[in-house]
Amino acid sequence: MAYPDDLLSENEHVVVHSHPHFKMLIFPFLALIVTLGVGIWLAIVAKDATAPWDLISEIAIAAVGLGLVVWLFLAPFVRWRTTHFIVTTDRLIAREGVLKRTGIDIPLSRINSVQFEHGLLDRVFGCGTLVIESASDEPLKFDDIPKVERVHTVIYREVNDNPYDDFAPGAPQQTEPLPPQGHPPRGNRRR
Repeated sequence: MAYPDDLLSENEHVVVHSHPHFKMLIFPFLALIVTLGVGIWLAIVAKDATAPWDLISEIAIAAVGLGLVVWLFLAPFVRWRTTHFIVTTDRLIAREGVLKRTGIDIPLSRINSVQFEHGLLDRVFGCGTLVIESASDEPLKFDDIPKVERVHTVIYREVNDNPYDDFAPGAPQQTEPLPPQGHPPRGNRRR
């Protein structure tokens, strides 16, 4: 079974499965380009050095460049790839981490409210922060969720367990409005 299918219980289905938005990788990608560019330029300059310093400087440039690529690009990429945000028919699952793995499962029945936030840059990229209020003390924030408004709606509908929001086919529909609560109807006032 593929991840996250091996986490699911019987009759549980994945509704949304996503990684954080790719905007999280913009700065690591720029760092990769700058590191490679500076490394190539320094390697060209180092070729003009006298022997054996040309070989020593090229090895040092390669070692520092490799370290920077691993630290500034590869580590954030692996962190992005191993971070999962999953909504199933029964719960919300968040997993992140490589060496130290952390996770949280929130039953949909325990979710009190779902909010989203996104600023101008988030709106340009089509992502945002999802804020889940559950039985815990503080709301949980999930940053860089792609298509956050759609995920917000999906969670809301899954929590309410009714995709039509209070409309059930075949159920008797009320035709007369109810009188306001706490006040007698206007026609029956005491004099």
